[in-house]
Formats: sequence, structure tokens, C-alpha cells
Amino acid sequence: MDKIRLNKFLSGRVSRRAADACIAEGRVRVNGETVTQMGVMIDPSRDSVTLDGEKILPERGRHVYIMLNKPAGFVSTAKDQFGRGTVMDLIEAPRRVFPVGRLDYDTEGLLLLTSDGAFAEKILRPRYEIKKTYVVTTGGAPPEEALAALRRGVLIDGGAVTSPAEVSARRVKNGAEITIIIHEGRNRQVRKMCAAAGLSVRRLRRSAVGRLTLGGLAVGGWRNLTKDEIKYFL
Repeated sequence: MDKIRLNKFLSGRVSRRAADACIAEGRVRVNGETVTQMGVMIDPSRDSVTLDGEKILPERGRHVYIMLNKPAGFVSTAKDQFGRGTVMDLIEAPRRVFPVGRLDYDTEGLLLLTSDGAFAEKILRPRYEIKKTYVVTTGGAPPEEALAALRRGVLIDGGAVTSPAEVSARRVKNGAEITIIIHEGRNRQVRKMCAAAGLSVRRLRRSAVGRLTLGGLAVGGWRNLTKDEIKYFL
């Protein structure tokens, strides 16, 4: 196993900030020696690490499930050929993870990342009908005909008709917010649906996946899913 920073290794048990505090307070030992310096590198397969006297085991074999409130201006990939920031720059995980689907560069909101392929499949495959909720900010009041078209399904990608969507709208300052709930996940689907219905998109945000919502998670913030949240999807 490659060497990693001690605080990253501990983040499988506590948050990265808490891990830094534990190290600074002298509560962490590596091979029996107290470590208080930040940036120490360890080999989890060889080094023995304890926190308050309890041995911390590597996260090998344990899947990781993360919820990120993605900001605009980041791509949902591990690397980008154009050097743009990726969602991997925003999180810290004890093992390799991948995004569950994608939010495009300009889209914000709830993005899940995991190391568990079965978990990702449950969310991505249309047959499981996991609903995704998007909030579209548009200028002006949307025509009822446009909302009706979204509810029925619209033609995108030169021939594919989207499944019926749940759609509602409300007026906001200088425009409107349209909530669109779908269970599909085609590339840039919501933007294409709005274009097909004649609606301009000023801002697009995914607010929920299934019953999982962002809650008070700040833009750019992330957290690990709870056991109950993981169980819900699996």
C-alpha cells in the first residue's frame, strides 16, 4: 500500500479537521511513538497507528460513500484534459472513489461519490427509479405550455423522448424557479429538456437524489453518508 498522510488515514474514523486536532493534542501514536507534527507520512500496511490507545485499522475493504454540494466551475471526473478543477479537488477520501453520474461544469448541487459499484448502479439505472430533483432558475414566468411539455416528455438528442417528469414552478425575484423531478440520467438531460421546451437556464442545481437532500451542506462542502442513508439506496 502506498504511503499517505497520517491525517488522511485517520479521516476514515474522524473528520480531517478532527484528525489534525488529535495529532496536535498528542493523542496519536505511530509505532508506539507520539506524533504531533502535521504532514507525517505512513504506510498503512506496515505502520501501527493508535488514537487514544485504540488501534486504527486501514479502510481496505470498507466502501466509501460521500455527498458533495458541487459548486459550478468543476467537472465531475477524476482528471480533466483541460486542467479545470475536478470534484476530486473538493473532497478527501481514504480510498479511491468515483462520481455517481455527473453534474456538468456549470451545474451545482448534490453529487454522490463512492467506491461501491453496486451502490452506484442502484442510483444510475432507470429501472430502480431513483428520482433526481433539479431546480432551474430562469428569467420571467415560464409559459404553462412549456411546463406541460416537460411533464409529458420532450424530444432531445435528435429522437429520444424523455419520460414524463414531475414539474412545478414558483415566482422569485427577477424570474422563476422550476423544480423538475426525473428518474433518468442522460447527458445534460435537464438543460436539453429546458431548451426543447423553449426555456432559458440561468442556474441549474440538483437538490435531491431519492430522499437524500443537501440539508444545510454549504456549497463546496461534503460529508460521509450515514448508515441509514447507505441502507436506503442499497
